[in-house]
Amino acid sequence: MQFYAMLSKIEQYLNRKLENRKSKSTFRQLPEENQRIDFSSNDYLGFATDGLLSINAALNYSPGAKASRLISGNTSFHESVEKFIASYHNAESGLLFNSGYDANVGLLGCIGQKGDTIIFDKLCHASILDGLKMSLSKSIAFEHNDLLDLKTKLEQADGNIFVVIEGIYSMDGDTSPLTEIVSLCTQFEAAIIIDEAHSNGILGNGKGWVSHLGLEKKIFARVHTFGKAIGAHGAIVLGSNLLRNYLINYARSFVFTTAIPPSSVAHIKQAYEILQSSDRIDKLNRNIKLFHVGLKPKVKERLLPSFSPIQSIIYKTAERTRKDALYLQEKGFDVKPIVSPTVPLGKERIRICIHAFNSKNEIQSLTHELNLLLNE
Repeated sequence: MQFYAMLSKIEQYLNRKLENRKSKSTFRQLPEENQRIDFSSNDYLGFATDGLLSINAALNYSPGAKASRLISGNTSFHESVEKFIASYHNAESGLLFNSGYDANVGLLGCIGQKGDTIIFDKLCHASILDGLKMSLSKSIAFEHNDLLDLKTKLEQADGNIFVVIEGIYSMDGDTSPLTEIVSLCTQFEAAIIIDEAHSNGILGNGKGWVSHLGLEKKIFARVHTFGKAIGAHGAIVLGSNLLRNYLINYARSFVFTTAIPPSSVAHIKQAYEILQSSDRIDKLNRNIKLFHVGLKPKVKERLLPSFSPIQSIIYKTAERTRKDALYLQEKGFDVKPIVSPTVPLGKERIRICIHAFNSKNEIQSLTHELNLLLNE
């Protein structure tokens, strides 16, 4: 009976926590599968739903990796694809991880030591923050894209200094002022780590924000996630050969997990090969422009500045955000309300993702409904 009493006490605590979220309209639930027009997924170029890619990968490569790469999960195919992707992004070397989350947790959890400082943009996403929690280093946030605040934090830093930013920020859709950040970090001898999850396959002819600006030699480490524009699973950390060897020895999310399966690696490689020869990025950029052209001025006032696929319309309350998102869903559009605690209170939003595969009619229908909703 004592065990069941303890279990009941724990369950009551869990229930109180969940009821608190429900009372604040911040309770999360898994969405049901639907047949609405996709304006919410990160499958920007349509690779995730490309059946031919999946079939080819499944037919020719093993779906399982058997063990970690340090035991028996390593193959020459893994290593050849790492070299292929590193070369594509103009990097010396690369190491595959099972996800972008694993890559960030592994890299940030081991790269800084006691006495070092990691400075990060306050809008960096959860995997970066979780990696910092594992680090022995001191971590300091700077205001989003604020160069003066970054300089202040650099002046306060000790030991080896790392600055962590993103290429495209996942909720706002804006880019980091990378050229200026490189200049500041050079002045303070700080190493830059950039997460290219949402800029991979999008900017720089698909090579990312760093390559778009020609700054490959100025960056210590780049994390390229494949779960967005590449439409696959996994990620790669790009950097020097020395960094790769260090991660093989110290990144816990690499060392202590079964390797990414060869079939997943094959899917990634095929998507990269198609990316180099297709017009998907051009189609995506045309669709982003079409979306902007279709919005009336009062709607644009509530749209965060972004030339990326991520287009966020800001609201003041979670209730109105959910109400308008539900209206759009009932009209056949798969859009999602993003509310606190994912984003700050008062900056709730409907996050719209534009894709290369969205038709002209789909985009114009969406902008028409947005104009009706918000042109008040």
